[in-house]
Amino acid sequence: MTESLFSADYPERRALVPKGLPLVVALQGLSDAGGAVSQLEEYFWREYEPQELVRFDADQLLDYRARRPIITFDETHLIDYSPEELGLFLLHDDLGKPFLLLSGYEPDFAWERFIDRVLLLIHEFEVSVTVWSHAIPMPVPHTRPISMTVSGTRDDLIEARSVWRPRTKLSASASHVLEYRLHSLGEDVVGLALLVPHYLANTEYPDALYAALDGIMATTGLILATERVLEAAREFNTQVDSQIAENDESSEMVRNLEHRYDAYMEDQTSRSPLVAEDGSIPTADQLASELERYLADRQSGQGETGARFDGDRSDRGPSGQEPWLSRPGETSDPGRSAFPDEGSGEVPPGSNGDGTADGSDDTDGDNPTAS
Repeated sequence: MTESLFSADYPERRALVPKGLPLVVALQGLSDAGGAVSQLEEYFWREYEPQELVRFDADQLLDYRARRPIITFDETHLIDYSPEELGLFLLHDDLGKPFLLLSGYEPDFAWERFIDRVLLLIHEFEVSVTVWSHAIPMPVPHTRPISMTVSGTRDDLIEARSVWRPRTKLSASASHVLEYRLHSLGEDVVGLALLVPHYLANTEYPDALYAALDGIMATTGLILATERVLEAAREFNTQVDSQIAENDESSEMVRNLEHRYDAYMEDQTSRSPLVAEDGSIPTADQLASELERYLADRQSGQGETGARFDGDRSDRGPSGQEPWLSRPGETSDPGRSAFPDEGSGEVPPGSNGDGTADGSDDTDGDNPTAS
């Protein structure tokens, strides 16, 4: 007999779950620019009271050496062992409307068995719509609303909200495969790829959380608390504006991004200059490398000190003393510009087919700008 994928199951709770609820999927491990997915998971646990229905067996699904659990050493002994968890939960929104949440780590192993089990749960609860979200870094300004790429079966949401719709190959996540399987089965499913400013990709960006919540509410009809999220976003953006205003190169970079973003939004049918003829899209490292060359050219031409790129900013927040510019990487083709030309008048508010960045993901989450 096939071993169960559950390490905990509460059939008495499952029997009481109403049929036809929406399902929100928030699996960590995919590209998480701006901490959108991690913030989303923390938000649901902070604002609501998730009731566990099933817990998946980490011994079968998780690579412990890639994502080592946290344990605390307290002077003479070990305490607070916190292994990764993945489960299905029942929650209620601000109006008391119930919904389901699949939350936790993205499985490292047994994807097909895991997705088959999730599909059985979706069938058991007669889920009305499944929605998932992730975020990728793109050359867009923080002074404009976060745009997104919408995929799935909801033509109304795609038409109203999806501003970037390329055709390209990308490294799949478990959530991608789940969406693909649901779409193939004729089930209602929506994927939301948030397009986060690349220079804020390694921060916890409140606007990314708000954009995810807004997309989830539009998809499901849920009413979720956003007041504290919006207040955090205002404070965060004020501090970003203050730091960028202190540096001429950073200020000009944002102005150029604004110009290209606005020009693109005026004509969304135009193909972005970031897309090659074969449909490939540059990585976040290539974009950062081109940004470094742009700033270096300005320094040599004007003799200004410019922004510094000296060290990992993954642990810097609004109190940091430098503009949050992504760490420069090496472009795979130095002769090809990954950043739009000055006179192009366009900036793409999106990336690969569903918005994910090109390339493979680190399962331990060390590189949040990779997908």
